[in-house]
Amino acid sequence: MNEFESLSATQSHPYPDSRGRYGTYGGKYIPETLMTALDELEAAYRAAQKDAAFHETLARYQADYIGRPTPLYLAQRLTDHLGGAKVYFKREDLAHTGAHKINNALGQALLAQRMGKSRVIAETGAGQHGVATATAAALLGMDCDIYMGVEDMERQKLNVFRMRLLGARVIPVASGTQTLKDAINEGLRDWVTNVRHTHYLMGTVQGPHPFPLICRDFQRIIGQETRRQILEKEGRLPDVLLACVGGGSNSIGLFFDFLSENRIRMIGVEAGGLGIDSGKHAARFFGGKLGTLHGSMSYVLQDENGQIRGTHSVSAGLDYPSVGPEHAYLHETGRIEYTYATDQQALDAFQLTSKLEGIIPALESAHAVAHACELVPKLPKDNIVVINMSGRGDKDVQQAARFILREEEQP
Repeated sequence: MNEFESLSATQSHPYPDSRGRYGTYGGKYIPETLMTALDELEAAYRAAQKDAAFHETLARYQADYIGRPTPLYLAQRLTDHLGGAKVYFKREDLAHTGAHKINNALGQALLAQRMGKSRVIAETGAGQHGVATATAAALLGMDCDIYMGVEDMERQKLNVFRMRLLGARVIPVASGTQTLKDAINEGLRDWVTNVRHTHYLMGTVQGPHPFPLICRDFQRIIGQETRRQILEKEGRLPDVLLACVGGGSNSIGLFFDFLSENRIRMIGVEAGGLGIDSGKHAARFFGGKLGTLHGSMSYVLQDENGQIRGTHSVSAGLDYPSVGPEHAYLHETGRIEYTYATDQQALDAFQLTSKLEGIIPALESAHAVAHACELVPKLPKDNIVVINMSGRGDKDVQQAARFILREEEQP
């Protein structure tokens, strides 16, 4: 079995099953008109897994275009500041386009090209998946449309311009909460209409099967590299893995290849927004319940009538009312711990990492650093913690400045 090939048939992690289920979660809750498209996608993906030429092409782009492997960096000044375990950053912020999203976007774009599709569409919240999709489409000469909520377009103006510069059409979504959830709704409507020549390039481990599986497998390279790199640097595996969780692609990408290592703690950090009691957050495991959204069964933030609740996060990429079904399964089994960081904690971590390490993290990644600031001082100094630095913070500087300058102006 090569590194790209899914581990879904192994005894250590036998999910998803043949129906696309992770225990109770996952599945295909979509219009009948898309069932054939999903079957076609899964068949093409299975065939690509067995095709040496596909692997060779993907590996060449990963090395020469994305810039893999990304470094595993010892954050010495942050380690010294926190005074506990040794902290490493997996530097996905150094991948081309500035985040882990390109791993999946390029993989799926190559798959779409293999299927004879001439157009890709995508949703985006923070804009990083939109930029990655537009980049892959430009590289492969494909038409590209990106759906983005009006609110997210306002707080991510830089990424909107980048997408347009790359040749993509950015389509504003003014319905609902005007954020990621609504962008996905519009993207799915487009796909139903244009499925013959269009591939929906889902940006996270969410959606109907096989999207969670495909995205996970393209993101697995994060954990595979981390395993090799930490063994080279430390001669052993880490004690704790930390990553933020929106839909969940960067976190499952780091965690997946360590799932059978039972002594390693894995912690996913959701968006706590203004606090759980405020109701203004995106912490699905702390306020959600079983439901279906965008083709998949998982934890969903919803009211007593099953209507999707509004979410809030300072980070557009975590501002989503559901979570990938594999995360729901791993939460249920207890293999992964889930917690949350508030907006303020993330903003504090955003500033601390910038000042101590000269690395401006994405606000998404800052949620994981925020939890590390609480956890690391409590751990022995001989412990090793790896944080997935899932993206860089250039896109978030204006958004963060709004909050940070407001604080400084207060008496």
